[in-house]
Amino acid sequence: MESRKTPSSLETASRALLQDASGRMRRPRGLVTEIVDSLAASIREGRMQPGEKLPTEAEIMVRFDVSRTVVRESLSRLQASSLVETRHGIGTFVLAPHDAGNFKITAEDFATVDDVIAVLELRISLETEAAGLAAQRRTHENLKAMEIALQAFEDSIDVDSDAVPPDFQFHMEVARSTGNRHFADLMTYLGTMIIPRTRVNTTQNAPEGRLNYLQRVHSEHESIYHAICNQDAEAARAAMRTHLSNSRERLRRGKNAHTMQPASTPQTA
Repeated sequence: MESRKTPSSLETASRALLQDASGRMRRPRGLVTEIVDSLAASIREGRMQPGEKLPTEAEIMVRFDVSRTVVRESLSRLQASSLVETRHGIGTFVLAPHDAGNFKITAEDFATVDDVIAVLELRISLETEAAGLAAQRRTHENLKAMEIALQAFEDSIDVDSDAVPPDFQFHMEVARSTGNRHFADLMTYLGTMIIPRTRVNTTQNAPEGRLNYLQRVHSEHESIYHAICNQDAEAARAAMRTHLSNSRERLRRGKNAHTMQPASTPQTA
C-alpha cells in the first residue's frame, strides 16, 4: 500500500493562498501581506508550534510562488510582530507568545511621526555604540556582508525601489559585526519597521526628491562602512550618529512643514 504524506501547515496555507474559490491559480495583490497573514494565522492557531523551524527561504519561494524579496519582507514582518525569530546561519523559528509585561515594540508604536522619531532616538543610542564595537571586532566576512547590502541598496535605487530590505540588511550586518548577539537579536526583533520610510513617506516628502534622498542615505551608509573597515571606532560612532540623527531631523522638518502622509505597503525591488 502506497504511503501518503500529510501536507505541512505551510503547504496547506500556500495552496489556499494561490487558489481562488474555483480552484484556479491566482496572483493576488499585496503578496507580502497575504503571506504574513497566512503564516501568522498558522502560528496563532497552533498549527505551527513554538520552537518549530520554518522552511528555508527557497522552499517558501517555491510553495508561495514569490520572489526572495517578498519572502524576506514577509519574514521581517513576522519578526517585527514577535511571531518568529531568525537565528543567523541556522534558520527561522516560531516564538512562544510574549508575556504581557515583557518589553515590546509593535507596529502600533509607529502610528505617528512622533512615534517614529522616538524609536530613532532609541536607535541612536544603541546603534552608535554598535558601530564602534563593529569597527573593533569586524571580520572579513562581516565586511563582505556589508558590501553586499550596500550594493543591493544602490541597485534598488536604480530600479525605483524604496530600498527598505537592503537598508535594514546593512544595519543588521553592522549589528552582527559587534560579535555580541544581543545587538543582532534586537535588530531582528524590530525588523524592517525601524526604517522610517516603512511608516511615513519620507521618499515622497523629501524636498530633494526620491533619488537624491536615497543617494544621501546610501552615502551615509558608505561613511559608516568605511569607518568600520578602517577599524576607526570613533569615526564609526560619529558616522552612525550622524546618519540616524539626519533621519530624525528630516522627519522633524517634514512634520513641521506639513503633515506627512502614512507610507503605503513598502515597495520591493
